[in-house]
Amino acid sequence: MDSSPTTLFDSYEQDFKQIVQSIRDKLDGDAKDGQGEQRKAALRRVEMELDEADEMVSQMEIEIQGIPQSIRPSYQSRIKAAKADLTRYKKLSKDVHAQLSRAELLARPGVGTPTSDEPYGATSDRTRLLAGTALLEDGSRRLLDSQRIALETEEQGADILRSLRGQREQIQNARDTLQRADTSIDRASGTLKKMIRRMYQQRVVTAAIIVVLVVLILIILWAKLFR
Repeated sequence: MDSSPTTLFDSYEQDFKQIVQSIRDKLDGDAKDGQGEQRKAALRRVEMELDEADEMVSQMEIEIQGIPQSIRPSYQSRIKAAKADLTRYKKLSKDVHAQLSRAELLARPGVGTPTSDEPYGATSDRTRLLAGTALLEDGSRRLLDSQRIALETEEQGADILRSLRGQREQIQNARDTLQRADTSIDRASGTLKKMIRRMYQQRVVTAAIIVVLVVLILIILWAKLFR
């Protein structure tokens, strides 16, 4: 499997586009036209997918650091476009949340509705204020829960990123070690070849000396026999 920065960047970008498409479908579907809990559930899923999309953008920003400078500008433009899409859908999600809150407020029974005893709705302002206060408290509680989840997710994401950086450094160190080992092996192979060549040369020289000595001995013996 190719684990180069450009390949990983493309993979994270593809995941981002799939998540954004899912967010778009939900915002145009159940989150917009749904009713009650169906609409709330769709918005909760949108929030989760927005967090996932944010994580994909962070991963893309990490991988771009390993991309060569000559081609990095085009990848930076793609990150910029992804961030723009993410910002746009976050705003759309916020707008849909606001619409849902207004719809829930207006749907509460007795809010702003005149009665037979109070035909002009004398208590409607007070009722509306109480309902608005309750809705505000509920929204604040949800916001705190969302912030807590976001902080936990951010911390987990930071741990994952630190782990990935450590693994990348280990892989890079292992690659450097292998390169040094290859260099050492090449040098050792060259040295062995030289030693073998010298050994053969020494054998040839030794054989030549032996032949010369044998010839000299034969000459001396021949000379003594015929003296």
